[in-house]
Amino acid sequence: MTLVDHPLTTPPPATYGAVLGSRHVVRLLGGTLTGRLPNGMVPVGLVLWITADGGTLAFAGLLAALYGLASGLSQPIKGRLMDRFGQTRVSAPAVLLNSGCLAVLPWIGAGGHPTLVTAVVGFAGLVTPPLEAGLRALWPAVLPDLGRRRVVQALDTGSQGLLYIAGPLLASWTATTHGPDAALTATAALGLVGTAVVLTAAPSRTWRPAATNTAAGSSRLASGGLVLLFTAPAGTGFALGAMNVWSAGMASAHGLAMLSGVLPAAFSTGSFLGGLIYARRTWPGTTTTQLITTAGLFLIGWLLLLAQPGPRTAIALIVVPGLFLTLIITNGFHTVDSLAPASRTTEAYAWLILSVGTGQAAGTALAGTLAERPLVLAALPAAGAATSLAILILARRKLGPGHRLGRHRRTGRDEPQHVNSPALEGDVNMAVQIEWKIVHSCGHEVTHNLADRPADKRAGFARWLGGRDCTDCWKAARDSDSAAKEEWLAAKRAEEQQAALAWAEQFDMPPLEGPERALAWGERSRFQLATTAYTALVSEGSWDEADWAVLEEKIRTVTRAGWWIDQRDADGSDLPELLDAATTDDRGTENPFR
Repeated sequence: MTLVDHPLTTPPPATYGAVLGSRHVVRLLGGTLTGRLPNGMVPVGLVLWITADGGTLAFAGLLAALYGLASGLSQPIKGRLMDRFGQTRVSAPAVLLNSGCLAVLPWIGAGGHPTLVTAVVGFAGLVTPPLEAGLRALWPAVLPDLGRRRVVQALDTGSQGLLYIAGPLLASWTATTHGPDAALTATAALGLVGTAVVLTAAPSRTWRPAATNTAAGSSRLASGGLVLLFTAPAGTGFALGAMNVWSAGMASAHGLAMLSGVLPAAFSTGSFLGGLIYARRTWPGTTTTQLITTAGLFLIGWLLLLAQPGPRTAIALIVVPGLFLTLIITNGFHTVDSLAPASRTTEAYAWLILSVGTGQAAGTALAGTLAERPLVLAALPAAGAATSLAILILARRKLGPGHRLGRHRRTGRDEPQHVNSPALEGDVNMAVQIEWKIVHSCGHEVTHNLADRPADKRAGFARWLGGRDCTDCWKAARDSDSAAKEEWLAAKRAEEQQAALAWAEQFDMPPLEGPERALAWGERSRFQLATTAYTALVSEGSWDEADWAVLEEKIRTVTRAGWWIDQRDADGSDLPELLDAATTDDRGTENPFR
């Protein structure tokens, strides 16, 4: 049996039970959902708070819009800061300021000076903690297995729609039973508690921004593919914003006030179910193909509503586009993983989130001006979905396998600079770089010349350097939570080891040789590099299965554990050259061929 027979092997089962039973998953999901409840509670809470004291609905709506707009526009900045300084240093002060602002509003009073109230609400929006983008950045470390990560990301996206059902209901109930002031206080408390649950978890505490070995300028997010990818979700968000106004129009037209809440609830339910269905199996096609296909199905779902159906039919039909919302967002995040530099993934996630939020605000605003024209109002969600689909089709070639960067592939703009690299006779176009720009754990960037090391040893040594402080900072204080970090890393390595052993047994990989303490590490390194190489060369590259079968036999010949450990940070697409560079000392004494 070879990887050719089963190219998408995922040794650990990617079931809901296995995923939710993985260490830290439930805590991170629950904490993030709790911490994000204020996103759905604040708009309703502000409206009830202002109007209860005799304020106008227009002013209350302005405050609610301001909070959402400030929160959305500041997401990329907070994501960039998180990529630079880590999660705790950004989200901890953010949630303290956000909750403090919301808690101080009852003290100011709804009848207080409008300018002061507006300033506090706007500032509270600016400092909302970037929990969604931060959680996305944690999943690769918490769940190294791609199958399990796909499941949890679908669950994460699908459950977010429920926030905008539970949030308004909770705010309304609290305001009715305990008063509007209590609703704002409860909102502040939930945000604080949820964020604290996330930030005190070991994965968040120990998460550090990814180091990059690439040259300056290669970590930009302004590539054509990313710009189009960040633009397309605005059409999806536009459909969501227009849907809310359309739902209110349906309620008014049919004299059923509950429709304004039931229709969005049915849509969110469809989104949650779509995530459950999507996560249950591996679907055919690349991420780009899935993204465009689900965007097309999302559009078809909205076209069904152009017939102006009755209330019951509308409730059933609106579930259809809801089914595909989670798939669009999930595949959008997966595409960001492929295109964005590893050192700026949190910021890239934040841009995607901002795009959806901005489109939603635009859809709500335009639909509000056209509320008296039912046919046009019903067509607006479909128009937003069509715009999103058109942009994705236009961007297809830049998002596809031939143009994606991936976690294990590089394009020309991502190759490290070769500063004063000596040209070697007969090997001028050397693929494995000599000059490595290392971002040390202290944050300082230093260029190291690794020309004196063999090509297949450089990636490992560069990774070793990146995990340590630079020479000037090596005496800096270490993190105070080293014990918790070690416990988390031990659990993570045990899960990876289980996957590596199952993979080696299934694909008849020979046992590795070397010191006892290096064998397990070598097995994990071999498993990870081989599977990522298959993704880069075959799934996303131009190789066919026959090409891979030849390389797979070469993989079997290298049995020195230390060699695989040295390559653990190498790109999958570099594996053929690295195997060719392996010496006889790296190869086993037994015949690995069958």
